[in-house]
Formats: sequence, C-alpha cells, structure tokens
Amino acid sequence: MSFFKKLRDKMFRSSDKIGEGLDALVPAEAAASEANAGILGRLTARQPAEARREFDDALLESLEELLIEADMGVETALAVAANIAEGRMGRRVSVTEIKQALADEVARIMTPVAKPMPIYPKRPQVVLVVGVNGSGKTTTIGKLASQFKAAGKSVVIAAGDTFRAAAVDQLKVWGERAGVPVLTAPEGSDPASLAFDAMTKAQASGADLLMIDTAGRLQNRADLMEELTKIVRVIRKKDPEAPHNTLLVLDATTGQNAVNQVEIFRKLADVSGLVMTKLDGTAKGGVLVALADKFGLPIHAIGVGEQIDDLAPFDPEEFAAALVGLGK
Repeated sequence: MSFFKKLRDKMFRSSDKIGEGLDALVPAEAAASEANAGILGRLTARQPAEARREFDDALLESLEELLIEADMGVETALAVAANIAEGRMGRRVSVTEIKQALADEVARIMTPVAKPMPIYPKRPQVVLVVGVNGSGKTTTIGKLASQFKAAGKSVVIAAGDTFRAAAVDQLKVWGERAGVPVLTAPEGSDPASLAFDAMTKAQASGADLLMIDTAGRLQNRADLMEELTKIVRVIRKKDPEAPHNTLLVLDATTGQNAVNQVEIFRKLADVSGLVMTKLDGTAKGGVLVALADKFGLPIHAIGVGEQIDDLAPFDPEEFAAALVGLGK
C-alpha cells in the first residue's frame, strides 16, 4: 500500500464531526457521502459529486466556517475561502470543482514548505529534537533513525529526556529495532552532560548523525528554556555550528495548540523544521495549513500511524488530496 493510500484512508476519520449544521445546504434526498470524504465531507455530504449549486455568500460563509473548524485558523481560512471564491461567485459549481479548488489552494500554500530534512557532510550532524511530551517525539526519533540507518547512515541517539524513564525505555526499543545505539544516563541526570558525552562518542565513532531527544515539559517554560540553552551551549563546545537541525514534533490532534507550541518553541530553540504526527486520528489536519501560512517553517515529514513506514516525507499535493477527500 502506498503512503498516499494510507494517508487518504487514515486521515480525518472524525471528519463527520465537522460542520454539523451544514446538512441543510444540500438536498436531503440526494445520495449519501462516500467514506473518507475529507474536510469537505459535511459540506457536500448528501450531494452527488456532479450536482451543482450556486457559489453564493451562504456557501462562502459555510466554507469559511468549515475550514475554521478544521483548524486552519481564522486568517488562513478566510484567505483560502476568498481565493476559492474568486471568479466563482454567482456561478454554479460542482462538489468536485469545490474539492479540486480547495486542494489546489492548499497545495499552493504547502509547496514552499515541503522540504526534506537537509543532510550535511559534517560529522556528526547534530539533530536536536524538541516538542511537548505526548507529541510523538520519541517515536519520531526512532523512526527517523531507522530510516537514516536504512539509507546507509550511521546514527547515534542520545536519550536526553532524562527525567522520564518511559521515554528512555521507548528509545531503547526503537534503537534495538533499528540497530542504532542509544546513549543513556541515570534518571534525573543533567541532559547537557549526556549531550556532551554523546557528542564525544559520536565523533569518536565517526557517526553521520547524532539525534538528541529533549524534555517537553511546558509547565515551567523558564526551566525548559534554561535546559535547552544549556544543551546547545555545551554541544557547541564540541562543534560551534551545532545543532545543525532543530526539529519540532507536533501532534495533529491538538489542533490550534500546535500553533501555540510553534510560537513557544521558536522562542525556546531555533526551530529549523517541523514533523507532524497522528494525522490518522484527527479531523483537524487543517492546522498544518495554518502553520505553513503563518510561520513558513519547512515541514520535513508527517506520520499517520505507528509502523516504521507510517512516517514519510511531506508531499503537499498528496496531503491536499487526502485533506479534501480526493482520490488519486
């Protein structure tokens, strides 16, 4: 099964929760909607794909509301809806035309930020991974490490979230699966010291990549900022240019909270790229469009499951098609 098919089949299963009041917009006697209809499912739920209705102010307003409920954010939702409406107001449009127009607009916004994580000749390339606890950060590190290893890179993982034994244990499991060493320290140890030791060992072994996990506690941002700042300060004693990448892992199910997290972590760390997880469990994947529109940070990968191949490079056209329920 291709990743696109997984994306299309898994994404937005709870899209039936979006726009409960939109059923009145379509004929009650029309055919039922197909499965995996995407975020437009409620807007066109009972309308045959080629049925047409006038693109009027009421449809525009409903489209705006739908996109806002899909967590595109008010500014992005209004701009997207306005762009779709341009040249169509007063015309009779089909369900397929609306879906395609939305997919095209989403892909236009997302294309500039769809970039794989850059790989540099520097050894080791230090990748600092940040994000709140529960975002899928630890699993993402394991998956990325496994994929880099499969691509012929030598990888070392540093379990820098030293205050959560579960995170360390989970990284150990992924390390065993991928055949990648995981460097640990006693619970409660100084994460910066572990990072320094990991840099030393990664340099000595000639590793291509060093991936450093970090804590994700936002209850006390001052402590977290101090911890991240110290990690960066310490590893720069080994390499003044490190970290070479700072990845922020976000949980799609948190919706607009993801926007807040980007704002916070951009202040805490010099975030260079994003990874979005758990797109299989939400009707609010529109937040990724809001993030692209608001911040313009590279989106390196997205995840739609727990298997190793459920994390893949971000493809804007495939994402847009899955978001609106278009087949390929």
